[in-house]
Amino acid sequence: MRHGTITSDNHAALWSGRFKEGPDAAAVEFETSIYVDERMAFDDIQGSLAHAQMLGQAGLVSKAEAAKIKAGLLSIKKDLESGKLKIDYSAEDIHSFIEATLTDRIGAAGKKLHTGRSRNDQIALDERIHLRRVIPLLQNKILSLIDALASIAQKNADTLMPGYTHMQHAQPVTLGQHLCAWAWSLERDWSRLEDALARISLSPLGSGALAGSGLPLDRKLTAKLLGFDGPTPNSIDSVSDRDYCIEFASAFSLLQMHLSRFCEEIVLWATSEFNFINLSEKWSTGSSIMPQKKNPDFAELIRGRAGKVYGDLINLLTMMKGLPLSYDRDLQEDKAPLFDAMDTVSSCLTVFTYMISSASFNKKKMADSCQDGYLNATDVADYLVRKGVPFREAHGISAKAVRMAIDAGVRLEDLCVEEFQRCSKLIGEDIYALITPAACAAERKTIGGTAPERVKEQATALKKIVSKRKKK
Repeated sequence: MRHGTITSDNHAALWSGRFKEGPDAAAVEFETSIYVDERMAFDDIQGSLAHAQMLGQAGLVSKAEAAKIKAGLLSIKKDLESGKLKIDYSAEDIHSFIEATLTDRIGAAGKKLHTGRSRNDQIALDERIHLRRVIPLLQNKILSLIDALASIAQKNADTLMPGYTHMQHAQPVTLGQHLCAWAWSLERDWSRLEDALARISLSPLGSGALAGSGLPLDRKLTAKLLGFDGPTPNSIDSVSDRDYCIEFASAFSLLQMHLSRFCEEIVLWATSEFNFINLSEKWSTGSSIMPQKKNPDFAELIRGRAGKVYGDLINLLTMMKGLPLSYDRDLQEDKAPLFDAMDTVSSCLTVFTYMISSASFNKKKMADSCQDGYLNATDVADYLVRKGVPFREAHGISAKAVRMAIDAGVRLEDLCVEEFQRCSKLIGEDIYALITPAACAAERKTIGGTAPERVKEQATALKKIVSKRKKK
């Protein structure tokens, strides 16, 4: 077994007083969560510091004991940070380890820290503190990627490429607009996380096991000390709620889905057939058998890891679907999928940002691709609309011209004016200047459109959002 033998009463399970026998070693290993929740050590200490201060002010421990507890907790924090103190993995969970270590250091006063507190409200608090601490770091990674995309977009506001629907050539667009489209979806991901943070701004501390406490706990004080907006309104809900885990996992799933879609395009763009993008050799790999290969493995891995994040979300939803109120031990299983999803999207954001920032784009190939597929057909219809032709009629005229070009094996702009006029007498020589790929893109000046000036507006707006939202 990987767990050591318990050598001190202070390190015994918090619930052990009821039992004549200690748990079997295999049972201890099966139920322990310290390998998962050890990352919340500092969050647990932060919550305990607030609880100890409240106990002292409420007279539930003496001022001297409260000061002793505070000093002991701060010494544990310092020693964990320096590496002087190592986590004892024989402890049941991180809460037990910290309380036992505290009692070893300061004696009986350490045993008073748990006054008026259950591990049920303690873990609910620790998770919220942890998420409030680490989600802003993840949000900053999103902003860094948005900023990188906006920078590339600014440089490519007039770089032509085909726009697609149904993976078929649709209309000429610009690379800048396409990258801004990616960035705006990431902006929504940032906002979803911000919304979820707002919903965990209440403190469950003081809810006890489920029913609250008969002791004069000041829940408003601990909430204030910890930077929450106030205490949660119902103690049963406080200890049994894991909506926030599911909500964050859902936001992570959407974020990973976006990254996966982007990577699908990068994989396509990196093919010889597309040849739109050249990934840096630092963010590509080779083949063990084919010497010529340069594979977009990092994009493929990000795409593949969407399944992990989706699985973590389904894990949480399935775990919760049959649980009665209030606390059930099943809830211990919330942290592994939550943290796994968070770690996955965090690493994927980092890799994607490096990968796209170091890539170069084959502008000529992108522009040349706009010559195929009759991407300017809608612009022929728009030309006729400006001359007063109803759009449905104009659409039919343009379609007739496309059919004529297909049959002749030429592009629309290769039709002579007489051929155009067989479709409509309203078409004149002036049409040719309006149906080049560059003209088609430049004409789309509606808000959010692909015209270079609109792309620059979007990129500037995105950069302003990044500057405003970056968190310390």
